Amino acid sequence: MWGPILAHALAEGVEPTTRHALAACVQATGAIGAGLSVSRGRGLREPVLTVGEWSEELDELQFTLGEGPAVDAAGGDRPVLAADLAEPQARRRWPAFAAGAVAREVRAVFAFPVGAGAARLGVLNVYRRAAGQLSPAELADVLAYADAVLVLALDQRSGLGFDAEKVTGRDLPERRAEVHQAAGMASVQLGIGVAEALSRLRAYAYLHDLRLADAAADLVARRFRFLPDVDTGMTTDGDGNKTMGTPPSRDDQETEGER
Repeated sequence: MWGPILAHALAEGVEPTTRHALAACVQATGAIGAGLSVSRGRGLREPVLTVGEWSEELDELQFTLGEGPAVDAAGGDRPVLAADLAEPQARRRWPAFAAGAVAREVRAVFAFPVGAGAARLGVLNVYRRAAGQLSPAELADVLAYADAVLVLALDQRSGLGFDAEKVTGRDLPERRAEVHQAAGMASVQLGIGVAEALSRLRAYAYLHDLRLADAAADLVARRFRFLPDVDTGMTTDGDGNKTMGTPPSRDDQETEGER
């Protein structure tokens, strides 16, 4: 297992990192991509690292929707193997995520907790275009790569422990600081807790077909705000008028910035 990881690192002339473990895992399983999401408690916190096609978008989609194999794997602390997202059972279990993945021609997702005992780093997601279960050999490989991800993540932080906040090193940047800032702003605007405010922000992003990070950026930039007395989708525009919160286009935003 370490051979392919080292080969990916040597090809770049650098020390092996978690990103190389993900790349080796993709190669070993015939996947199109893989991603690592960190967790907090028994919940999925945020995606932090992806390699390959569609993985970043699908990791982000699971986090935004709050549903998917990674969410279940984080909550149940066991692998969740979705061999065919087009099957009725998968569509019932993860209606929005399954539809989104199939629309991107991704039919199988396999989510594996990354951790040791009660100490957990997060979830390793493996995405494949074709439906079908992992073979016994592939399953053993992914379990081994999940362990390698943990070892490399800890090594990058000189063994500082299993706190996900401390394991975000060179390859695991804190990409979602703006999301947390936006959740805090939404909490104040709505008069609710931060966890519920994050759920509202996720709902807003899904309603307007936005990445969660983009919705957060719009809120932080005050291109919209949440109103405490209406449902999630209702916001106000820059002039204080109530609206359903459709954010301005990127072209409009650039024009406003130039003005």
